[in-house]
Amino acid sequence: MINNKLNSTFFQRDVLEVAPGLIGKKLVRIINGIRSDWIITEVEAYRGEEDLACHASKGRTKRTEVMYHAGGELYIYLIYGMYWMMNIVTGDINDPQAVLIRGVQHISGPGKVSRALKIDSSFNGESVVNSERIWLEKGIRAPEIHCATRIGIDYAGDYWRNVEWRFFM
Repeated sequence: MINNKLNSTFFQRDVLEVAPGLIGKKLVRIINGIRSDWIITEVEAYRGEEDLACHASKGRTKRTEVMYHAGGELYIYLIYGMYWMMNIVTGDINDPQAVLIRGVQHISGPGKVSRALKIDSSFNGESVVNSERIWLEKGIRAPEIHCATRIGIDYAGDYWRNVEWRFFM
């Protein structure tokens, strides 16, 4: 069997290289021993302490610690007390960057994606390179990758609200 699993080298690059590269990749999840495959269709990039939309803009905290790890780990957090957000850390150690998974085939919205994949806080810090319950593989070639502004970050100010770091097919 050919190993199509993405390795750490893929994730340990700048978020603006990794994020568009995730479009069309296969997200694999094992739930109760059953494999399900999902094609990633939409993501958003968050890039370091200077990015006012990024959680790391407030510095290193208990919540953001995983963002300071080497790329390839999951950063999971809860919003509105009900939606788990799934992010994949990218880049080098101590350079906090992450990609929010906003959509997979037939599911749009990061909370809905996490709910469908049964993602919760137990995944925070888990490696998508070594995990036996979630990982990424080569997928399809995206027909065309588009970019647009990120969603729901009005608090970050005009510049950061208007950078086109959302990628989708």
